[in-house]
Amino acid sequence: MKLTIYTDGASRGNPGPGAIAFVILDSKGKLLKEHKHFIGDCTNNIAEYSALIAALKRAVKLGDELTCFSDSKLMVSQMNGEFKIKKPHIRELYLKAKELESNFKKVEYNHVRRTNPGIQKADSMVNEVLDKFA
Repeated sequence: MKLTIYTDGASRGNPGPGAIAFVILDSKGKLLKEHKHFIGDCTNNIAEYSALIAALKRAVKLGDELTCFSDSKLMVSQMNGEFKIKKPHIRELYLKAKELESNFKKVEYNHVRRTNPGIQKADSMVNEVLDKFA
């Protein structure tokens, strides 16, 4: 089954308290899963990758083709091989995401603006968590 995934991660303070969220939809736009949680102190980049990894782990049970959307131009460009990864801790997260990618027939990564409705939903979920913890 083809899935659409929207992910978001953020930290308040960068670094600071961080949270992640993701939304997974089927090919007809039906909500299959949404999730949000606090991940502790981190940077925005760590939060963005953590959200993607969490979504990929969950999607394994739901489908075999993914179209992933994020408002993180850096992460999307790195996942697509367009930007280099200079920091070792980010490389570890990248490699984990690439390892999870191997569970699917096809995975696409797309950068979208924060005005995208799917990203707005994930962003709202992240902020709900951060409002409780940060």
